[in-house]
Amino acid sequence: MLCLNLSPGEYLTIGENVVVQMDRISGESCKLMIQAPREISILRGEVLERTGGQRPGCVFDTPRWHKREIAWNRSKAQALAAMRLLLSQMDGRDSNVQTLRRQLNHMFPPRAEQEQAAEISNG
Repeated sequence: MLCLNLSPGEYLTIGENVVVQMDRISGESCKLMIQAPREISILRGEVLERTGGQRPGCVFDTPRWHKREIAWNRSKAQALAAMRLLLSQMDGRDSNVQTLRRQLNHMFPPRAEQEQAAEISNG
């Protein structure tokens, strides 16, 4: 399977009478515009499969949701440690402090943070 990277506004041609142009990217999706003769059937994969069509063998599954990893380095580890220290010095009964602590622990679980710090010091 040919794999091309297109930027918004770029296009590709298929044969002499099919043009596919990338319009824009929004979040995890992109908008494609396709110009083709009416006798050429163009169907979304989900519609093809829902109506009993077979998924082409060349199509691979990608996770619908993927976790984006944050590149970790010493300065980020130090900044996170400083934020945790400041939060520990604030009034723990304050609901804003509790919310910030909960969000920080959700984004950067303390155990994963310790593992990342160990990787940095070993690497």
